[in-house]
Amino acid sequence: MEFFCYHRDRPGSLKLRHELLEDHWSYMDGYATQLIARGPTFAADGETPTGSVHIVDLPDPAAARAFAFDEPNYQAGAYRDVLLRRWRNLLGRSMWDFPGGREGGNRYLVLGLGSGEPADLVLPPDRDELIAYGPLLSDDDTTWLGTAALVRATDPDTARAVLTVDRYADIEVHDWEFGGRR
Repeated sequence: MEFFCYHRDRPGSLKLRHELLEDHWSYMDGYATQLIARGPTFAADGETPTGSVHIVDLPDPAAARAFAFDEPNYQAGAYRDVLLRRWRNLLGRSMWDFPGGREGGNRYLVLGLGSGEPADLVLPPDRDELIAYGPLLSDDDTTWLGTAALVRATDPDTARAVLTVDRYADIEVHDWEFGGRR
């Protein structure tokens, strides 16, 4: 089962995140074979972290909750909240298989929060710019709750356009970069 996890930073937690960086990476190293994508999001300045994205394949919702809530930054209070949802990998690959590579171009997390009938359950036409893409689902995999995508795009508006804008209660676009050890 695939899960999308987005830890959002608590304001003022940058120092704590820096102190726990090795602990965070070591924790994630334990899930290296299960990770589909990972990486930090940033504020408009492109420097200040605002959160951490992890898309991971785990046996069940209980394992996903343990993954999300045992994470060292969460345990230490660096995160203000966690969005954890079932996810379906429509690309069938990990970020490391993205043809565009790890570097070059602007990268974004596009998070569409669902409202009403499911939308964007099929890949958009320009899949070459998609790093990860799939629906957000309820724990039992029956209810569509939105869509999460990692994309390479020229700007936030172009990134947002991977989703059908009028089909969501809200769409967030965050600067994002490939995470993990190099």
